[in-house]
Amino acid sequence: QVQLVESGGGTVQAGGSLRLSCAASGSILSIANMGWYRQAPGKQRELVAVITSGGSTNYADSVKGRFTISRDNAKNTVYLQMNSLKSEDTAVYYCNAYVWDDSGRYSGRWGQGTQVTVSS
Repeated sequence: QVQLVESGGGTVQAGGSLRLSCAASGSILSIANMGWYRQAPGKQRELVAVITSGGSTNYADSVKGRFTISRDNAKNTVYLQMNSLKSEDTAVYYCNAYVWDDSGRYSGRWGQGTQVTVSS
């Protein structure tokens, strides 16, 4: 079994910062893309940022210049540094990873989500 466990969510004032972490564990052979998505109340889940195994990144326009995604391949962990937070960043943030497991299966996995609330 492969699990993704997120941490680092919470409540912060507008203009503040938070750092999210997501660690993958279990029967992992390798991990391709890792990313962060978010879902605000009444809205669809949207991509925030993604990073390849080689370190290439892509961001939603709404977070460019404020958020930074990074990963530690040795720890199977992806991070999201969020600066200059705005009230519209309030959402549940989900970690996603495309994983090869030791059964030879390649599949997308999701974390349980972590709440980020930005107060104005």
